[in-house]
Parts: sequence; C-alpha cells; structure tokens
Amino acid sequence: MSQFVFETAPKIFCEQGAANRIGELAKQLGVTNMFFVTDKFLHDSGMLKGALESLQAAGIKATVFSDVQADPPEASVLAAVELARNAGVDGVVGFGGGSSMDTAKLVALLVKSPQPLPEIYGVNLAKGPRLPLIQVPTTAGTGSEVTAISILTTPTNEKKGVVSSYLYPDVALLDSLLTLGLPPHITAMTGVDAMVHAIESYTSRHKKNPLSDSLAVRALTLLFNNIRTVIKDGKNADAREAMLLGSLFAGMAFANSPVAAVHALAYPLGGHYHLPHGLTNALVLVPVLKFNREAAAPAYAELARAILPGQNFANDLEATDAFIEAISAMVADMPFKQDLKGNGVPESDLEMLAKDAMNVQRLLVNNPREVTYDDALAIYRSVY
Repeated sequence: MSQFVFETAPKIFCEQGAANRIGELAKQLGVTNMFFVTDKFLHDSGMLKGALESLQAAGIKATVFSDVQADPPEASVLAAVELARNAGVDGVVGFGGGSSMDTAKLVALLVKSPQPLPEIYGVNLAKGPRLPLIQVPTTAGTGSEVTAISILTTPTNEKKGVVSSYLYPDVALLDSLLTLGLPPHITAMTGVDAMVHAIESYTSRHKKNPLSDSLAVRALTLLFNNIRTVIKDGKNADAREAMLLGSLFAGMAFANSPVAAVHALAYPLGGHYHLPHGLTNALVLVPVLKFNREAAAPAYAELARAILPGQNFANDLEATDAFIEAISAMVADMPFKQDLKGNGVPESDLEMLAKDAMNVQRLLVNNPREVTYDDALAIYRSVY
C-alpha cells in the first residue's frame, strides 16, 4: 500500500442543539474573549442566540463580526482581523457557511501570526500558530469546518486559497437544527457542492488514499440519498443531519485528496460574477464528468455501484455511464437555473473564463484527464 498522510480536525461534535455548547467547548480551549464570525442574515435571524448565551454563561466575552461577504474579498477579511486584534480576542468561532468559516480561519491565524495575505496564497506558506478555533457550519456544503484551506477573492477578482495545516480547527461542531430553515435553492447548491468534493476527491490524481476514498464514498452515498428529501422537506432533521455528515465526510476527504477540474472551472465564475460557489460547481459538474468519462471510468464505476446498489453493470464504462446519468438527473432536479446565460454570464466572456480557469493549475493537475484551454472553453460553451 502506498504511504500517505491524513489530517483532520482533532474533535468533531455531531449533536442536535450542540451550538448551545460553544461556551463549554471554548472554556475547555482556554478562551476568555471570543471573536464570533458570521454574516448579517444569520445575525439578524436570531440564530446566534443560543451560542452567544452559552458563551455568556461560561463567563466568556464575545465580539460579533457580522459583515462576512460571499466569496470573501481580502478587504473584508482584513477588516475582521483588525477588529479582532483591537478587541484583544483570544479565540475565534466561525458560524455560518463556507465564507464565514473561511474568514474565521484567517482571523484566527493572522491575529496570532500577522503576515501579508499575498505572501501566503498557496500550499504551506502560512506561518503559525493561530488562536483557538471552533467551526460551526449552518449549511451542508463546503465542509470548511474540517478543511485546511481558506478561499478569498483578490482585488483582481481571482479566487485564491491559503492552504495550511494551521487552518484546521480545534473543534468542528455539527448541529442539524441550524440548517432546518435553509431555503431549497441554497440547500440544493450547497448539497451539490459537497457531492463535487466527494467525487473529485475519489478521482484525484494526487494524494488519493484509502481513508479519503472511504470517506468520499460514504459522503456521496449520504448526500445523493438525502438531497431530494431535504429540498422537499426542509424540516426533516434526520435528513438534514445526514447531509451535514455527508458534507463533513466529503470535506475530510478532499482536504487530503484534493479537488480538480470542476472547481478550477467554477472559480472564475464565482470570482467575476459573484455566483454562489455551489451553483458554479453545479453548472460545470456534468460536462466535466462527461469529459473525464474514459479516464475516470474505473473510479466512476465504483461510485456508481455505491449510489446505485443492486444494479448489475456489464463493465466499468456501462457503470460510468449510469453514474453520469444519475448525477445528471439529480442536478436537473435542483431548483436553480442550469445554464451560464440564465445566471447572467455574457457569452463574450467565455474565452476570458477559459483563460482564467487555466491559471488554476493547483487543481487542474488533480484531474483524471488533462484539461487544455480548448477543453475548458468547450465545457463552458456546452453549458451556455
């Protein structure tokens, strides 16, 4: 067996109502002054109430930053860092979707270990240590609560990542009750995002390993089997919990066996048009699966047998085709516009998008099949 290294968060809580234990967990980490990172919607919705009350009950001061923006711009993150530093905090909570958790990671790092953002984009360039960090997802999608990456938007509308083991949190806390009010379209976008993480981790050309494989298969099975249920019945707490677990498992998988062409082609769409990350992944998922068909056939066939149990396939290509068809049908059922034009992308921008996608070599090198500029342009055109 090939040698491999596997990293993840040291402590994971999965419990309905667990957000009310943040104060207890923060006290165990020695935190006395917590910086609470979230977005305006969650802040105004009252969803922070139980968590903030638990901090107060534990005798922990809290400073709330509720100005997180989608696809966090550098300026937004640096504003949060400045506020946290001025408040003298000694711990950080990320409470929300991927943008809140990605912001929280960098606040925890940069308050403790100041360093210029442009110098730490890339893999293992960031220096530690960081402040204690607790991550609480309110969507089942990014898996950011167990990944060592934070994705930001640069002033030139590029999406760049800081990748470092320092970004793993001390605690990942899953509370499905926090996800019960998610609207169907957000549930769909984030759920497909998590599926992409599982699929791309399982087929990655680099760092693929037995642990990531097991997690990716389990993740995809949970997500595929529950996404239609939570879209139809958003108050189904058990199905919501299954989605959260699927997202977590997928996050653990791709944090160690990285994603590929779907994400590389999705990033320019998010950077230029500020489309939700899950939506951009969903828009290019099926054409990338079709593009990878022969190169990824053995792996796609294994995923087909996991999500389509009881079906007998004559060979791996037949199973692969069934897998692509099943994922295509699932995406087609999702309550969002399925094409680039319908999401406000000008046809005249496709060449620019393809050029930008080719700059994401950090991810393209993981794809089962090499992607050229012409390939990227053809994929964009296929979903225009």
